[in-house]
Amino acid sequence: MRLVTLLLLLLALPASAGQVERLGLLITPSMLPAGIGDNIDGPSLVEMPDWVPNRLGRYYLYFAHHKGTYIRLAYADRIEGPYKIYEPGTLRLDQCRPCENHVASPDVHIDEATKTIRMYFHSPSAFSGHEQMSFLATSRDGLNFQTEGAELGIYYFRVFDYGDATYALGKARLYRSTDGGKSFVGGPAIYSAPGSNPQRFNEPGNIRHAAVRVVGDTLEVYFSRQGDAPESIMRGTIDLTKPWLDWTLTNIETVLKPEMPWEGANLPVKPSHAGKEAAQANALRDPALFEDGGKVFLLYSVAGEQGIAMALIPSAASQGSAKGSR
Repeated sequence: MRLVTLLLLLLALPASAGQVERLGLLITPSMLPAGIGDNIDGPSLVEMPDWVPNRLGRYYLYFAHHKGTYIRLAYADRIEGPYKIYEPGTLRLDQCRPCENHVASPDVHIDEATKTIRMYFHSPSAFSGHEQMSFLATSRDGLNFQTEGAELGIYYFRVFDYGDATYALGKARLYRSTDGGKSFVGGPAIYSAPGSNPQRFNEPGNIRHAAVRVVGDTLEVYFSRQGDAPESIMRGTIDLTKPWLDWTLTNIETVLKPEMPWEGANLPVKPSHAGKEAAQANALRDPALFEDGGKVFLLYSVAGEQGIAMALIPSAASQGSAKGSR
């Protein structure tokens, strides 16, 4: 009797955010030229408009190496691939005057009004004592980018529009722009681990990378946390009807944990750490979102930083605006 009651209670519960459909790997180390496939992270997927000259494919998947000197690119005519590597790459480290050591974490958007492609990215900056900062680059074709090298905020920007303003999350810190995302004013942290300093973003339990999706007056935030064991993809929401300085991440739940061998599920479970993951690990990170035809696709880095995979999410809301669809 107790078992029957338990089963009835379970059936009455809403569907878990973790009930996703894995679509498999999109990018693997073997697809990249020799010597640079040891680290794969930071996906950002966009659909290239017809006005883009010499379009390689319908979909451009930008990604990075944690210590790479240029932003990688793969392209395909179908969302799920197969993807082909564009070996020359796109934005280069030497194109950004204050940038040092590496460029990574692309966040790419299509600006239909100006027919340009915008890429937010990060790099250590000579202007800020080698601290990692976010920058903006623009392109007409999605291959050749230009940047003025102006610092916008801290690293790992994910940008979205709401109302009459543009916003960004840099890790857990919120930013606001009134000039269409060319410059930003810093705001509060939307989340910090219990007992941690919200301004020390690399402490265990704090957000590493985030992805965002506007659904009406709600912002869905997908993220992973440094120090989790295993590091997994989570989701929370923000009520956008409140003043932006009061935005706080709530309703946090786990969306996806490592379960497949190619996600690192067969490796030891241990707390993740800040920075580059040099070896395979039982960990998922770097969520990115893409929405098409009412479907929401989640891209993420697997086994630490050893490839990029995709899953289909049964979102709680039917129509929203994922990053990359400005």
